Amino acid sequence: MWPLLLLRAAVLSAALLAVVEADGAYDVLNIFSPRSESDYFHNAFQGKQEQAVPRGGGGGEQQELVATSGGASGLTRAPPRSAPSKVALDSVTLPADTSAGFAGAWSVVSENSGVSAMHMVVMRHGKAVMFDTSTTGRSLMRLPAGGCRPDPRNKRPGAMDCWAHAVEFDYNTAALRSLKIVTDTWCSSGAFDADGNLVQTGGYFEGEKAVRYLSPCGSCDWKEFPKSFAEGRWYGTQHVLPDGGFILIGGRRAFSYEFVPPPGQANAKAMPLRLLRETTDDVENNLYPFVNLLPDGTLFIFVNDRSVVFDYRTGQVVRELPTLPGGARNYPASAMSALLPLDLRRGASLSAEVIICGGATKNAFKLGENNTFPPALRDCARINPSKPGARWALDQMPLGRVMGDMLILPTGDLLMLNGAAKGCSGWGFGRQPVLSPVLYSPHQPRGKRFRALAATGVPRMYHSTSAVLPDATVLVAGSNTNTAYNFSSVDFPTEVRVERFTPPYLSPQLAATRPAIDAASVPGDGMRYGSKFTFRFATPAQAVGQRDVKVTMYAPPFTTHGYSMNQRLLILPVTAFAAQGQGHTVTVDPPPKPELAPPGYYMVYVVAKGVPSKAAWVKVHK
Repeated sequence: MWPLLLLRAAVLSAALLAVVEADGAYDVLNIFSPRSESDYFHNAFQGKQEQAVPRGGGGGEQQELVATSGGASGLTRAPPRSAPSKVALDSVTLPADTSAGFAGAWSVVSENSGVSAMHMVVMRHGKAVMFDTSTTGRSLMRLPAGGCRPDPRNKRPGAMDCWAHAVEFDYNTAALRSLKIVTDTWCSSGAFDADGNLVQTGGYFEGEKAVRYLSPCGSCDWKEFPKSFAEGRWYGTQHVLPDGGFILIGGRRAFSYEFVPPPGQANAKAMPLRLLRETTDDVENNLYPFVNLLPDGTLFIFVNDRSVVFDYRTGQVVRELPTLPGGARNYPASAMSALLPLDLRRGASLSAEVIICGGATKNAFKLGENNTFPPALRDCARINPSKPGARWALDQMPLGRVMGDMLILPTGDLLMLNGAAKGCSGWGFGRQPVLSPVLYSPHQPRGKRFRALAATGVPRMYHSTSAVLPDATVLVAGSNTNTAYNFSSVDFPTEVRVERFTPPYLSPQLAATRPAIDAASVPGDGMRYGSKFTFRFATPAQAVGQRDVKVTMYAPPFTTHGYSMNQRLLILPVTAFAAQGQGHTVTVDPPPKPELAPPGYYMVYVVAKGVPSKAAWVKVHK
């Protein structure tokens, strides 16, 4: 009797799934039906209405304007913070490992960025762009007079929103310029095109099918096309392709992928991706998929605990990879992930490995709804997706981490920072902020890959971001675990402070030995696939030989929700090296094909005896 009942249940489930897949009727099963937006801010609301005005500092039109070094007239003063709560004080700090010397340093570069950085990118004109969402109401930065946006979610007819939800931030001077976003960018995605323009996709409400463009210039603003996609893309991942175009994968209740259409055009339909439907669950632990372009032009796609190699050109799964056990890794479980540096010096033996670290138990979000916060996952796993019979190789971090950021540094080491030791992503679902960054050295043997660095004093929880800068330091911003800009009477106040982290390789003791690229020697027409690339650099205080030097190129990512989309670093073969006094001429072989480095602007560094130069922006193209 029982086997028959189980068989019938299995047949019924398969039939229901087939119906869902055939006609998109997402209400057939609970996990395929839309959830209300309040499901994702359960703890933040605590039964109260969403707060529309920043607390703690005299909101409304009486907010005090403050001057900045850039003269941003719309910036209002950040309200005072209340004393840290018991929950906020329950943080995690590791002893800094100084056995190898300098363990890094933190500094605050701005007390008020105007907008909390839910999303962040570094653009080639010396600015970072930070933006959040119009859902949370007012920011601390007004739009210019006459520049208000219509507010489609306000019940009052003709209501306008006069607060900026995006800013351009000069990371050298802290100057701010407001940017005007019309459609909601909440939990959206992005990447750079071949000319260094930000192409930004998806979001919430009127922004879920939008494509937005922002060019790198001192007066540029967003251009938006709100009806570009066939399906809404909220919590989706955008990845650049070898031809310079983009694929957009997943999103809430979007078990499919699309290609970003040309400006002003719209997709008629999306292509189904069965993996996305198979890996969803009752809390959707498959949002913001981890996606990486592999050297053969296929894509590595990881969702929840499963991954495949996918050929987007044919729409076929090339290879299914083993399950990564232990929990979930994508939003809201929110592990860290990156493609390890591609060392082109290895030639035909080039290995493309993916790393995934941390995350949460699959039920962490459900437990969080009952104010229970399980420990974050501690494991760190690597795999070579293109290798037949590939298996995950596991390591252990010094502590568990969820909602962290993972950045590839110019040296090829990885930096893990931000996040929490308990809970998962979501407003109010994380506990125990982790204040210590950890350096990961991928070529060291197991047991010696992790090094705890100097801790920050600023908790960076949900909606925090970070970015590698051209000067090889790290910009860190954001953190808003609340439904509005709350600065008091909450465990984790909204963060508008911006920090800079100086990694160990920029120790003050090494400052005199730092290499410097001669900007005038960098070819103005950029770097062409397969052609030699020659430039000069100087090392005034030390002598270096060819074996002491490596040249790396870094694709600046789009960072949000703990994932840096499109991040990749390549180590280039040095084919000629000549010393000329304190100066040196170096020739490298660029990537031979766009599958290794899609067209666009990269930061090129010289690393001499482990110390990186400031970067030169170089356009890579045919």
